[in-house]
Amino acid sequence: MAREGNRTDVGRSPARDDVARLLAERGDHLMRAAIALAGGRADGEDLLQAALERLLRRWSRVRSDPEGYLRRTLYNLAADGWRRRGALQRKLPLLHTGRDGDTSTKAVDAVDLRDALGRALAQLPPMQRTVLVLRYWEGLTQAETAELLGCPEGTVKSATARGLRRLRELTASWTGPGQQLTEERS
Repeated sequence: MAREGNRTDVGRSPARDDVARLLAERGDHLMRAAIALAGGRADGEDLLQAALERLLRRWSRVRSDPEGYLRRTLYNLAADGWRRRGALQRKLPLLHTGRDGDTSTKAVDAVDLRDALGRALAQLPPMQRTVLVLRYWEGLTQAETAELLGCPEGTVKSATARGLRRLRELTASWTGPGQQLTEERS
């Protein structure tokens, strides 16, 4: 292991410094994306850790755009995990079939809604889920999403449309204000 100030360790300290700077600036945003892709905090942390390990191993090839590489790796690892585990077919039913009474608070309702949305996303095919996370959680444009995934914009558009349509189907039984997914607000 290199001592501080000793740069003989094949450039590992500068890589760590750059990664630390990236995480300080964009770490929260990257973690939210990882959690959305993985469906939970613990799995999201594991996903981001695996992506960071790959980033450090390939640092000499990606030092010009480490955040872009890290994001692509996050999405690719998530899609690999979905395919490998067949998680989409094994997920529990999405929604509670209804609740009697209104004993919950707004904060609990918000957590329940986020949880239900995460479960709804987990039921989508990997491409639709990835596109929706990039477009709506990450706030990327169609062009940016297409570039990041290495596919045509038309693929992003169709995956977005199909994903939103499927989410609407999954959330059609939700009751209460604001719980139905729509393109326009009424």
